[in-house]
Amino acid sequence: MSTIKIRSKESNGVVTVKALIKHPMETGQRKNTKTGDLIPAHYIQEVHSKANGKDVITIYWGPAVSKNPYLTFKYKGNKGDNVEISWVDNQGNRDTNTGKVK
Repeated sequence: MSTIKIRSKESNGVVTVKALIKHPMETGQRKNTKTGDLIPAHYIQEVHSKANGKDVITIYWGPAVSKNPYLTFKYKGNKGDNVEISWVDNQGNRDTNTGKVK
């Protein structure tokens, strides 16, 4: 099951994309309350989006982004476009999901 939920809608030639990414986004500075040990850093570093195979946006994140980040952006496009969002984190994990513009 994908960690990315995508919704996209076109209005007057502009597509608004909204995405919710399920990810812990640990900074590496928080302590485990039971052991006192630091919880290792685990955060998304890059998010890429494509529409019909063409790059739309690339975002670089760091550890200061909140858990389960929400992302929204706009681009010039049409109903029926295939929107793809992918991410990679600092531990090498990655995910990709696609959706159609309504």
